[in-house]
Amino acid sequence: MTGRRKYEQGCAVAHALDLVGERWALLIVRDLLLGPKRFTDLLAGLPGASPDVLTQRLRELTDAGVLHRRRLAPPAASWVYELTAWGADLAPVVVGLAQWASRSPSMPFDAPLGTDSLMLSLNALFDPAAASDVRATIAVHLGDERFEIRVDGELTVTRGDAEHPDATLETDQATLISLLRTDRPLDEALTSGELRIAGDRAVVERFRHLFPLPQSIPAAEAPDDALRAPR
Repeated sequence: MTGRRKYEQGCAVAHALDLVGERWALLIVRDLLLGPKRFTDLLAGLPGASPDVLTQRLRELTDAGVLHRRRLAPPAASWVYELTAWGADLAPVVVGLAQWASRSPSMPFDAPLGTDSLMLSLNALFDPAAASDVRATIAVHLGDERFEIRVDGELTVTRGDAEHPDATLETDQATLISLLRTDRPLDEALTSGELRIAGDRAVVERFRHLFPLPQSIPAAEAPDDALRAPR
């Protein structure tokens, strides 16, 4: 991390920003929370980040002990980046930051969203009270990407194929978002071919209502005249 500006304070918050506060750094962590990725996969999930900048951030995060690089076993035999055990401890920090920001009145919910961001947003929006009597495993297939979601008092999202799921959803990202964030009927998505369900449809209906969008904070009001700075 030579040459970078650092806070050089004894404050742990300042040191955390020294480690993951550079642009793209925490988003790289976000995209590795569900499992290892190749350089090209990370680059594809971070539009706007150049290969040189991504290489630099990966080097810095590796030097800091947040992630490491390893070669997958044959037949894949490709190099991937993954979080260390200490790096994975950032999961509640990332989810907590997402929960905090989702209440912003300017949160752009209609802006583009990566697949990993979408799946991790489920952790941020999950309503444990609504899921108190739900015990289910749901497989979500978004194109070539596979995810397993377990609901059992809490929510667990992992990358990969689910074994013996109660229900499987095959769809695209936009359709999944519409089903989770609106009252769009399942039949409409099924009829259009945008969604296919295998297994227990009732589980899917319960599942889609476990992620309510939070109430945003009130928009800032104009300052009181008494607090205005004198001219």
